[in-house]
Amino acid sequence: MSMFELYSAKQKRLNGEVPDVYQYDELSSKLKNQIVHILEDTIGSGNAVDFANNLSAEIYQQIHKILCKELGVRSLGYGNSYKNIVFEYFLREDLEVEECLDIVDLFFHVVDNVVRKNERSLMNHEGTSQSADDAIDELNERFKVAGVGYQFAGGEIIRVDSEFIHSEVVQPALIILQEFDGARLEFLSAHNHYRHQRYSEALVDCNKSFESLMKAICSLHEWDFKPTDTSKKLINICLSNNLIPSYMQAQFNHFQGLLESGVPTIRNKEGSHGKGNEISTVSIELVSYTLHLTAANLVFLGECSKKLSK
Repeated sequence: MSMFELYSAKQKRLNGEVPDVYQYDELSSKLKNQIVHILEDTIGSGNAVDFANNLSAEIYQQIHKILCKELGVRSLGYGNSYKNIVFEYFLREDLEVEECLDIVDLFFHVVDNVVRKNERSLMNHEGTSQSADDAIDELNERFKVAGVGYQFAGGEIIRVDSEFIHSEVVQPALIILQEFDGARLEFLSAHNHYRHQRYSEALVDCNKSFESLMKAICSLHEWDFKPTDTSKKLINICLSNNLIPSYMQAQFNHFQGLLESGVPTIRNKEGSHGKGNEISTVSIELVSYTLHLTAANLVFLGECSKKLSK
């Protein structure tokens, strides 16, 4: 089911009364209820007692089981169905935003994997009306309309600092990395660390993803390299093998310097060395910049590799 824009919402949009800066500290009760509606339209009502004949109810039971195990509790509460128990827990007002996001992450991991594989059965037997893709698109649009700086992309919840950068840099990077599992998982891990404010770890995983992609490209084109090669060495290998087409050399004569002074240097100075007697604080601005610079470099290298393969 697509979003329906109410008259009042349309007037706010036309009058420019829409959030122009994302916030990260709250998921409103309105947004949480909208998410519940999306899940009911996608997973189903899940009210049956006989799980063997009701996939929807079985899915909610598995969600409840996973949450209980990860939260270290026996049950999330009481109710006449696992769906109601899970949703009532999610809608609690005393949950921290990180707890809510963890639950949303699980919800849509299930949608992206379990529901996607069983869409036809759920629609035919449970009366669902929304596909996995539509559900994820609507979730991301609901986040955007509410001014909440998160999106479900690449199979997990990631933080969004700029809508333009996310759509023009981060999403293309995730598409490029679909063919490079190692680099993709490390890039998503960097975003996960970033969302949970583990900034040094985010910087380290940015560089791991950057190095992994270059190693994968070297392997793809059968260029000699060592598994222990650093970013600097890998950059030189890629450049010496004309990863950048010759007719673009003049435009990118500073490319090597950009990469060497970008992600690798930031990681070396801020992320990986011992702190000694001082506690080094990595700023959120630095990590945001590094994530986006990493994404831009991943997209560029991936696109150059594709052109070289033609």
